[in-house]
Amino acid sequence: MTKLNRSNLWNLESYAMERTRFRTQVINHKKNRQVPLGGHATLYFEDFITMKYQVQEMLRVERIFEPDAIQAEIDAYNPMIPDGSNWKATFMLEYADAEQRREALARMTGIEHRIWIAIGTHDPVYAIANEDLERSNDEKTSAVHFLRFELDADQINALHSGERLTMGIDHPAMQCSIEVGELVRASLISDLG
Repeated sequence: MTKLNRSNLWNLESYAMERTRFRTQVINHKKNRQVPLGGHATLYFEDFITMKYQVQEMLRVERIFEPDAIQAEIDAYNPMIPDGSNWKATFMLEYADAEQRREALARMTGIEHRIWIAIGTHDPVYAIANEDLERSNDEKTSAVHFLRFELDADQINALHSGERLTMGIDHPAMQCSIEVGELVRASLISDLG
């Protein structure tokens, strides 16, 4: 997969003119890159477009225009772009009520290690979680985790051959399994070599 570099980005003035159009494009793109896992958990699969948007927004909000600072933002977000043999996702536990969220996060320690994907009859692939820093402790988990699902050549070939894709969670506090719809499946396959 292509990674971000400075030549892929608009300067602040150009982005101000492109922002509405690009934001609409990104919103439409993201619709086919999210997988709800139960009522309060969602996987948001990242790629070049979603990370370009994140960087552009950070540059805009922080008014960043110095080359070294722009590169620092690129370096922070590039690891979330898939490498051709994996998927990278932001996993979010979403509760509108703060007390309900606090109680749920206390029950779900370690959930980030119990999120899986399965392709056809192949064994499930469990997420590699939070490679940048730990987001859980013995008392609670975070509401946001960054995940990587590493696939082998047989799994990638199986996807290209039309085998079904399922995703789920097998944590004591949250159990689910869903078959991924065709539009999301096609979008995710486009990330693979």
